[in-house]
Amino acid sequence: MRRDVLLLQGPIGPFFSRFSQDLTSRGFNVHKVNLNGGDKLFYRQPGAIDYSGELQHWDAFLDRLIVNKDIGRIYLFGDCRIYHRIAREVAERHNVRVFVFEEGYIRPNFITLEENGVNGHSPMVKRNFALPRNTAEPDKSESEFSVNVFGLVAVYAMAYYLASAYRKKLFPSYQHHRDFRWLPEGFRWIVSGIRKVRFRRKERRVLDNLLPEFENNYFVCPLQVHCDMQVVVHSDYNSIEHFVGDVLTSFAKHAPANKAIVFKHHPLDRGYTDYTNLFANFVSELGLQGRVLYVHDLCLPTLLKHAEGTVVINSTVGMSSLFHGTPVKTLGKAIYDLPGITSQSSLKAFWKNAGKVNRENFQQLRHYLVTSNQLNGNMYRAMHDESATGLIWADDLIVEHTYTEDRLDTPTAPQLRVVAGLDVKPVGDSRSDDAEAA
Repeated sequence: MRRDVLLLQGPIGPFFSRFSQDLTSRGFNVHKVNLNGGDKLFYRQPGAIDYSGELQHWDAFLDRLIVNKDIGRIYLFGDCRIYHRIAREVAERHNVRVFVFEEGYIRPNFITLEENGVNGHSPMVKRNFALPRNTAEPDKSESEFSVNVFGLVAVYAMAYYLASAYRKKLFPSYQHHRDFRWLPEGFRWIVSGIRKVRFRRKERRVLDNLLPEFENNYFVCPLQVHCDMQVVVHSDYNSIEHFVGDVLTSFAKHAPANKAIVFKHHPLDRGYTDYTNLFANFVSELGLQGRVLYVHDLCLPTLLKHAEGTVVINSTVGMSSLFHGTPVKTLGKAIYDLPGITSQSSLKAFWKNAGKVNRENFQQLRHYLVTSNQLNGNMYRAMHDESATGLIWADDLIVEHTYTEDRLDTPTAPQLRVVAGLDVKPVGDSRSDDAEAA
């Protein structure tokens, strides 16, 4: 097993700096590549290299670095960023393992760490996956964290963009995956905070009006972030507007007249987009007056509990919906879109018969995720004193990410097989309205 590992870009904030400490404590030598001033600001450990070259030379730089440092593993956040896509290709040439962080498949108390890729690039999607018949409990109890990190993330984001602007001359050729101007970005976070307060006040009575008329007769449709790579890369939609139009057109044609649909804006997209006019136009054009709601700040668990079904592209809200016993139809690639877990019927049929959630199957899937690729904690705030990152690791994951000199450490992919669809049965739920997700 090679001792040296490489960190590329992590989430905004000090998470990768803390994660470096965890890896060092487990016997690894940690190296880091900074791609912009924000990366440099938040990474406070030794072993960092600033890459100031052009994107076209990035693969050659990585080739040399992997050979010269004898890198055995790469850790990164988000596998669809251009630098990371190239890094995965280079790693494959050198037989280097790649581990990808992402927001949790299970929210809000987990983050994802998966080998080879996440979401649509996950081995669970790229190969036929069968639910493991393992009913044993996870080896460690889960911790639930009631913490709102919106303000902290906003501060991290503004600091990241300011630092990147300040050190732009050091990284002149860096290409970001979204708008990288610090002033517009800071303004959007301010707008987001203002809108959060405004919509919370405006939508106080929405559920009181919705439930008496449409309880168990409405569908939830959570919107993803407008620049979400999971939409562009792992679905047939080229934008959120495209998705909204497709869903509403189908709903207007095929859903019974007594049904409603509730679209929920993504909380991290408040400062960037507002689809009010889009929905007004579609409602008018399709004759859906009184049956379409567009909301921003309703309690998602409450919304899911009282719904007939949930329609998503590939949002992890699908997992939350299943947790609350509400059937799910996915319209993109999702790790949980499996026979016996989600509806395998067409969207047209789903409006008329959403089916039921199989509690046993869902718990087996959740158990597999928690023990295989989920870390209990938060990327933006250390929630536990068990490690520098504040994460609680399953025992198997601790072993996997600890240096062992005589262990063979080569890229692996689970051997997965396909199984037939399973019968479904009703599921109850006892979670309180305060639970944000599964």
